[in-house]
This record gives sequence, C-alpha cells and structure tokens, in this order.
Amino acid sequence: MSSSKTITLNYNEIVDLIPHRYPFLFIDRVEEIIENECAVGIKNVTINENFFIGHFPEFPVMPGVLIIEAMAQTAACLISYSNKNLKKQKAVFLTSVDNTKFKKMTTPGCILKLEVKVISSRKNFYKLSGTASSKGEMMATSNFSAMIQS
Repeated sequence: MSSSKTITLNYNEIVDLIPHRYPFLFIDRVEEIIENECAVGIKNVTINENFFIGHFPEFPVMPGVLIIEAMAQTAACLISYSNKNLKKQKAVFLTSVDNTKFKKMTTPGCILKLEVKVISSRKNFYKLSGTASSKGEMMATSNFSAMIQS
C-alpha cells in the first residue's frame, strides 16, 4: 500500500469509529488507511485472550471466525473513516463471507497483519477481500461484504 496521505489509527481512534469494545474488539491498531481503497489492521494475539480458555486449553488456537471478525473490523474502520458524513450511531455490519480459507493455525504470540481492500461499493454496500498474515506467512484469506446500517 502506498499513498501520499496514509492514515494511522490508535486504539482511541478505532473506538471512535466502530462500536466494538472489549472483549469483542479484535484489532489493536490500524497501520494504514487509504480512503475508500484499503486498510491494514494489526491484532496482537496473546494467551490472555478470553477465547483461549475454551479453544483449546491444551493447544490454544484462535478461532477462524474471530480472524474473519478482525478483518471485518479493519474493514469497518476503513469504511467509517472514509465516510466522514457517517453519523456516530451508524454501524458497519458484516453481511456475507465467501471463499474463506485458513492456511495456518493462529496461536498466542502471532501478530496478525490484516489487509483489507474494497473490491466494489454501491451506496451503503461494500464487497471486500481480506488476508491475515503473520511474519510473512499467509494465515487466512476471505472475501466478504458489509453494509452501513441505514
């Protein structure tokens, strides 16, 4: 990703854009946003995550559905940031998930780099592609769609 105007968001800026909060906020920062195009989110996976209590205690693995949720939250930041006129009460909802593949297990200590790109948009509806990688290795890929609550 490259642009003359790249935006970085910290935790406080993320919670100003999307309604997710602990324990269901799955991104720690957004390293890049290019408005209406793409974003890169970061999730530091630690053993202290609530889901590791039961998934699985002897072999902790981040559930795949939560990796997709982290991609979707990164996309929600991109969409919310790009739509300055979006009222604070509006939310971005995941509407479909397609062609998802999990390549490697995500375990404590992984730093997930969540890259999302807008494939198309029309009014309040977006089609996106996303990848999750760690140390240059692909962990998951997915195509998904989202819409702005109206």
